[in-house]
Parts: sequence; structure tokens; C-alpha cells
Amino acid sequence: MKHLIVCLFLVFLIACKKEKTKTITIKEDVSFLSDDELEGRQTGTDGEKKAAEYIAKRFDKMGLEAKGINGFFQTFTFKPKTNPHQKVNYTVKEGDSTITGTNVIGFIDNKAENTIVIGAHYDHLGYGAEGSLFRGEKAIHNGADDNASGVAVLLNLANKLNSENKGNNYLFIAFSGEEMGLLGSNYFVKNATIATEKMNYMINMDMVGRLKVDSTLAVYGVGTSPIFKQTLNSHNENFKLIQKESGIGPSDHTSFYNIYIPVLHFFTGQHEDYHKPSDDFEKLNYKGMQIISNYIFEIISDLDNNGKLPFRKTKNESEETPRFKVGLGVIPDYMFDGKGMRIDGISEEKPAQKAGLQKGDIVVKLGDSIVTDMMSYMKVLATFKEGDKTKVQVQRENDLIEAEIEF
Repeated sequence: MKHLIVCLFLVFLIACKKEKTKTITIKEDVSFLSDDELEGRQTGTDGEKKAAEYIAKRFDKMGLEAKGINGFFQTFTFKPKTNPHQKVNYTVKEGDSTITGTNVIGFIDNKAENTIVIGAHYDHLGYGAEGSLFRGEKAIHNGADDNASGVAVLLNLANKLNSENKGNNYLFIAFSGEEMGLLGSNYFVKNATIATEKMNYMINMDMVGRLKVDSTLAVYGVGTSPIFKQTLNSHNENFKLIQKESGIGPSDHTSFYNIYIPVLHFFTGQHEDYHKPSDDFEKLNYKGMQIISNYIFEIISDLDNNGKLPFRKTKNESEETPRFKVGLGVIPDYMFDGKGMRIDGISEEKPAQKAGLQKGDIVVKLGDSIVTDMMSYMKVLATFKEGDKTKVQVQRENDLIEAEIEF
């Protein structure tokens, strides 16, 4: 009987140890972060705070060092902008319509000379803040792809890098305030908790949860250091890579590029659930996310002994983007590299829907202009104003279809 009790006690201890050391999966992280209980993780809300606490606990359990101002947390208080061109004021008076965001920061100290920054934003749109593309009744925007997916891959990488690749230190940052204008990353680079001159390069993951059947993966910032293209290509066995030179874009890597740090931003593309309540947990490609995490890990491993990477300025592609007075009401497929502009989603009650255009159609002509790619589409669209009528030609499978558009 005594031996039986001892055996049962040992079994209990082993079971507890297994439970304690159980690796949390990418799917489990996304499931928590995109649950209705967090109410869309809008910056400054209780839901975002719950997400921040969860990420901090994950960092702590993995043994990461707290590198915020208050443990893992770096808070910043700001007054919302009243127009998109206004500069954000981080120094505000208490009670003056202010919002408090929280960056969550963990550190792996390998006693190395330089540090790799790995980031992803964890905030989203709550019940439909500015930026929502949903026109129905008030509903929670869970942001499973945008950007619980990036945070889950960040946590997966933190777990892997905890015992591998000692040539650099690692700073993991879950950013707040991205949806309101890259506020968390902008605040961090101006109030960094490590020396910015010791930052080697920055990896950003924003919307990496929808890897498509053709395995198209976009990587931005490949021109920001001369070694990036070669490294990306040498480890690519799974993806149809779309490589963009510019270090400027609508995500947190831009804040680091602006202080002359090489950046790589990973992205699996927009979709019809973008910034809508339908961006939910069950629609993500979890196998694809794991493959992306493994790919980023291989890139980091390859660069482990390369020392500090040289920085190179790139052309700001956003400066070449035309200004629009009207729109078709479509979500372009930014991953499409064929001829024309493929439609990845249709907005309700907009010109494209009224004209009978469908998801998957490829716009090949708008008005008198041939559309060969995204840039040519944007240039011709910028020539129209409200009230104009024109013809649009789309390729739909094997058929060429013409429809009339009224803006």
C-alpha cells in the first residue's frame, strides 16, 4: 500500500510537470487573443489590457526578462487625433480625453553586442473603431488575422529562440496603438528600453494568418539591407515570395526604418474579412503560420553570425501612390502578380457590387486605360471623380466581361 501511494504521488508530480511545461500552440494563442471576451482589443480598453496581461504571462513563463518600464509593460498616454495629418501628442493632461496604450516587451539576454527586435501589434478595432469596413450593426471585431496571428507567431519564435542562436540578443515587442497610427512603435523608438544603436534589425509580422493555396508570402523591406534578398531566397522552399524593397509601409516596421534600422515585414495578404467582425479564429491557416514561423527562424539562424547588418535607404513607394476622389469599393489582391488587378473582396452598396463585379475578377481595363498591375490601376482610378461613368473590363475565368461603373 505504501509503495502504491508513492507511485501515485510520482504519477501526480509527473503529470503536473508535463502540464507546467506544455508548449502552447499558435492556435491556442490566437484562440485566446481573438475571443469575444477581449471585445476586439481596442487600444486603452479592458479587452486590450487582458491581452497585454496574457502576453506578459506568456513571456514570463518562457523565462524572458521584463524590459518595459513597469515590468513587461511600457504605457503611453495620448490624445486621439482629430484629423489624419495631426501630430500625436503623447504629453497630455489627466482627464483630457486621453487614452493609455500598453506595449508589452520581453528580452532574451545572450550577452551579445547587438539585439534583434521582433514585433507584432496586438490591438484591434474593438466594436468597430475608425478603420472598420463593416456597415452592419455594432459587433466585435476580433482581429484573428489582424493581428492575433502576428502575435502568436511572435510567441512561437520567442519559445524557439530561447535556447538557440546566441549571436544576438532578442527584444520581443507586442505593440499597442497600431490601428490608430503606429502609435506604440512610434512611442517605443522615441523611448526605447535598450540603446537604439545596438538594434541589429527588426522583424515585423502583421496579418500572417491567411496563407493561401498558392503559398504566396509578401516580404517588405528587403532593400533595407544588402543581405536580405539572398538570405530570403536561400531558405525559401515553401513560398511564392513577393519581395518589396521599401522599408515604409502601414505597419510597425516603418517606425524602426525611420531610425535607420533594417526591417523585414511579413504579410499573407488582405481578404474580404479585413477590418470586419468576420475576421475570426476558425478562418486562419495554422499550418501555414507554423511554416512562416519556421521560415523566419531559419532566416534569423542564417544571420546569427553576420554581426550588425548594414542599413540601406529605400524608395518610399507610398509617395508614388496616387490620390483618389472615388473608389470601386473592392479589396485588391495585393499578392496577385499576374496581369491586371485581381479583386479579393467586394464592399456592399459600392460601384463594383452595383456593376455586378465578383471576388476573383481581374480588372484588365478601366475606361480607356489598360490595367496591367496595381500601380496602373491606381493611376487610372485617380483620374475619376464622383458622378463619372465609365466602362470596366474584367477577366472572369475564361470570359472577358464588360460592365458600366458609376462612381
